[in-house]
Amino acid sequence: MDVLATLADGTLTVRRARVTDVPALVGLIAADPVSAGRGDAVGDLAPYEAAFAEIDADPAHLLVCLDDADGTVGTLQLTVLPSLGRRGTRRAQLESVHVDERCRGRGYGALLVGWAVDEARRRGCGLVQLTSDASRADAHRFYERLGFTASHAGFKRDLTSRR
Repeated sequence: MDVLATLADGTLTVRRARVTDVPALVGLIAADPVSAGRGDAVGDLAPYEAAFAEIDADPAHLLVCLDDADGTVGTLQLTVLPSLGRRGTRRAQLESVHVDERCRGRGYGALLVGWAVDEARRRGCGLVQLTSDASRADAHRFYERLGFTASHAGFKRDLTSRR
């Protein structure tokens, strides 16, 4: 196991995800109503395993698990992006931040995101950014408590439709 950090007096561990973690990670993502509404579901794991292989093979990406004594209870993906903006400042993008609903309110998410911010700094990033669905008011308050600001409006275009 590739342990990256031990948090909260040894009760939580951040580690690099392995392909064997894919079912648990998909379970965390699919348990979220917004993600489930976008089609994420436990079932055919082949597309998730293919995505995992691509993420894991690229050193600019790091997919992690947050484990407690009962197993995997959180995840996020950290991606380092070079940029010409802000005088060439490297950016870290946090993607797919999920904590098991049973563990929310315990500080697990704050520890996980705090670890990711520290890791981004260690990797030479001068900015950490993320997007959060507009419907996630609780998540927005959470990120603001952690020092993030809602500074931009995000736009997406679904390329799976014919439009």
